[in-house]
Amino acid sequence: MADIDPEQLKAELREVEDPNTGAPLGDAVSGVAVSGRRVAVDIRLGYPAAGWHAELESMLRARLEGFDGVDSVTVEIDQFIPAHAVQGGLQPQEGVKNIIAVASGKGGVGKSTVAANLALALNAEGASVGVLDADIYGPSQPRMLGLSGQPETTSEKRILPMRAHGIQAMSIGVLVDTDQAMIWRGPMATQALNQMLSETLWQDLDYLIIDLPPGTGDVQLTLAQRIPVAGAVIVTTPQDVALDDVRRAVSMFRKVKVPVLGIVENMSTHVCSNCGFEEAVFGQGGGQRMATETGLPLLGQLPLETALGRSTDEGAPIIAGDPENAAAKRFREIARRTAGRLARQAVNTEIRMPKIKITD
Repeated sequence: MADIDPEQLKAELREVEDPNTGAPLGDAVSGVAVSGRRVAVDIRLGYPAAGWHAELESMLRARLEGFDGVDSVTVEIDQFIPAHAVQGGLQPQEGVKNIIAVASGKGGVGKSTVAANLALALNAEGASVGVLDADIYGPSQPRMLGLSGQPETTSEKRILPMRAHGIQAMSIGVLVDTDQAMIWRGPMATQALNQMLSETLWQDLDYLIIDLPPGTGDVQLTLAQRIPVAGAVIVTTPQDVALDDVRRAVSMFRKVKVPVLGIVENMSTHVCSNCGFEEAVFGQGGGQRMATETGLPLLGQLPLETALGRSTDEGAPIIAGDPENAAAKRFREIARRTAGRLARQAVNTEIRMPKIKITD
């Protein structure tokens, strides 16, 4: 029997397709060691995927156990989430590795529900995550995440993010009275967004999810020009009227050099709460057509389901309130694909210089 060549095995594993990145594993296969008839494999993923580890291990074992002389395969998986490149000239945000904007071209497509569950799903996959509610005029995250009271501040007048279901969160909705209308012009709204981002003491986040207001107005432009965004996710529904607005949202992000990671189609089907029958009440294939047209991946499709709406109304999004629900599992898949697509972007080489305070 010939000796097993570890380099041959490594080359074989690097060709295994990663469904979350849409590319082969490549350099994620960091090492292969051989001892007799035993093989040990080290995988270093650049994104959180705790819910996929068992399947990945099974895939790699199946790929190698067919080799002559291989009796056993052990797989060790490590996750390291780097900071990725942002728009030119912007510095990384203190306390945050990656900012992901969740946007929609129009209202009523469930963007805030997707943002909340995406954040919780990334956390469930093994990342440290925060949510910034950038919808100044209609903040939804306090109710969706079950936030109550007001945040504390430090002696240096920094706002401590609130905590909900294991993630950090900030919203204008926890800084003002619930029934207070924000009758502000655009510059005031954008200033509020900047202050919430920069004055909140975010603590070692791998991802900060920014829940944007719908459309392509002042807040979106401020985010694109002044806030270091690593990538964006566009939420749509299958109808043509929603897809028209997706085109505008994708165009905006591309013009300001923010990578769009993919499209999430919400309300793609309705699931009957009595019999479980699933029907495409808003049409079929709209998200996939838009993904094909724009050259973007379709990150996932979500049903219109009673449990989804009820869970956010109750302050415990479905990822936290019912993690075994089929919709919760779809959110976990979307989270892995979103982070996996971001992992293909260039790593940020900018270094944020520490603030130096001189005292007598």
